[in-house]
Amino acid sequence: MTSSKRDQALLAQITGVARRLARARPLTGAEQQEAAATLSQLAKGRADLLAESAGLAIGTHEGDPDEARYLQAAQLCIDAGADIGSLPRWIEEGRRRSGAASPTPRTGAASAGH
Repeated sequence: MTSSKRDQALLAQITGVARRLARARPLTGAEQQEAAATLSQLAKGRADLLAESAGLAIGTHEGDPDEARYLQAAQLCIDAGADIGSLPRWIEEGRRRSGAASPTPRTGAASAGH
């Protein structure tokens, strides 16, 4: 997880810019390259923060109606140089956060007597 306030601020910027650059349609090759370059410049070599942003976007928004746009934002972070090795950890963290934010209602036999 990001530790310093400076890291948290940079992560927020990376995430915001990635989401702004993602579209509701596929990007052209030129758009993809320009967006990745913008994120790479913003990240200033912080592959760890690019990976955190990408992984959280993927894990947090699985199954959401706007999942495709978050996947596109994540791909932009990956193209910008995200640390691929840490992506699975951040995807799982996103899933965990998503589950904590919207717990699944109890159904079935386990909750029948409650």
